[in-house]
Amino acid sequence: MTQAVLDEVLGEVRGRTGLVTLNRPKALNALSLDMIRALTTVLLAWERDPAVEAVAIRGTSRDAHNPTGASPFGAFCAGGDIRFFHEAAVRGDPRLEDFFTEEYALNHLVHRFPKPWVVFMDGIVMGGGMGIAGHGGAASLRLATERTKMAMPETNIGFFPDVGGGWFLSRCPGAVGGYLALTGQVIGGADAKASALADGVVPSAELAELWSALAQGGANAVNVMRERFAVQGEPENSPLASHRAQIDRFFCLPTVPAIVAALQAHDSDFARETVAVLRKRSPLMLHVVHEQLRRAAGLTLADALRMERDMVRNCFHLRPGAASETVEGIRALAVDKDQSPKWNPARIEDVTPDMVAPFFRSPWPMHAHPLRDLR
Repeated sequence: MTQAVLDEVLGEVRGRTGLVTLNRPKALNALSLDMIRALTTVLLAWERDPAVEAVAIRGTSRDAHNPTGASPFGAFCAGGDIRFFHEAAVRGDPRLEDFFTEEYALNHLVHRFPKPWVVFMDGIVMGGGMGIAGHGGAASLRLATERTKMAMPETNIGFFPDVGGGWFLSRCPGAVGGYLALTGQVIGGADAKASALADGVVPSAELAELWSALAQGGANAVNVMRERFAVQGEPENSPLASHRAQIDRFFCLPTVPAIVAALQAHDSDFARETVAVLRKRSPLMLHVVHEQLRRAAGLTLADALRMERDMVRNCFHLRPGAASETVEGIRALAVDKDQSPKWNPARIEDVTPDMVAPFFRSPWPMHAHPLRDLR
């Protein structure tokens, strides 16, 4: 039986599996506060329902050939609704605070969910989509395809890889997580598998069949799929693999200026292209993100999410309104679309430790922290 918890979040129990479809295709399934609340409601109900053995989630995509304008798969989730972030920050809308608190609580719910959590990461998987996809526990299964476009591109908007991004990126092999966090590089399914951000890669043509098998088979079907992908081995067509030596060489360095200086001194196409990308990102947030990953490597997910909740508050309030680096980044990318953010400071070399430290100071005592109950 299909239950439309919200038009944009469809929940259905079929056989022994709870099936969730993100249904906001015109926005590439970008998350709104209402969608976060609907998804949380569904998962809390299915967590307690003995008839639900496993849960799977997918997104819909726009399809001009479909009379309804949408088709299953093809786009998972493009992240949070950054236009809402911009408008809410400028207007002082309190829902901005609610959005991040409830989104991070949802990320933690996915992480501690006691049943298999299967994510069909077809198409775009970015930002908040990674928070839904990346935190399943030991029983989770994250499936990418040849159409997967995965990224944590937040430094491009003067923000940081949140939704637990510091936690899962700091656990990627070698220095890959630092590279992805600082550059916002978009990767495909093979790279996602090689970076430990996906458990298997399947042809997109098989997704409908796998979805149906899950519906009927429940936890047993998940186990069969997990065995299949356990023997899949490392993908042979991973572009990142050809650059791993350079990524590990440069992005293990202790500071952002050291990374940039080493890249500039190296004569290779990879080094030149990478430093050009870094020069376009927010200099301040590159430093903040580098420190975020350093700290998150030693934290539990609950503590990392609490740290990120502090960071979000500081992103929007250390410099309130239009003065915020994040608000300026969103303005340039998605509002005015001039692609010319006025970063402050303008150069990576001009950022000081005193500028970075305030982002990690919590505005709340622990007993009043909005995520104090995460364990």
